[in-house]
Amino acid sequence: MENKLVKLLLTSLNNGETGIITSTEIKLNEDTMCRHRRRKGRKKEFTNERCLKRLTDLGLTPGTKVTVIQAAPFNGPLEITVRGSRLAIGRGMANKIFVDVKR
Repeated sequence: MENKLVKLLLTSLNNGETGIITSTEIKLNEDTMCRHRRRKGRKKEFTNERCLKRLTDLGLTPGTKVTVIQAAPFNGPLEITVRGSRLAIGRGMANKIFVDVKR
C-alpha cells in the first residue's frame, strides 16, 4: 500500500494524527476572520492580520509538524502539539490551517 500526501484542514485530522502545515487560508481583504469572547459576553473581533500574527506567535507556520492530541466534543477546541508545546486552539482558527498528511 502506497502512502500519499493528502492536503486537509487541521480540523479533519483524527486524534493522534500528525501533519505538516502547508498554508493558512487568511485573506487580508476580508473584514474579520474570527471572534474571541471576553468577559461579560463582549466580543472582540480579530482582524486577519492579528489572526495571522497570532498563528505565527503560536508557532503555527508553514513547514511545522503538528499533532492533534484530542478534539473536544460538540465542536470544541483542538488540543495540539507544536514544537514540543501543547496548545488549545479554537475550531474557527483551526479551520483556516491546511496540513499535508500521509495516508
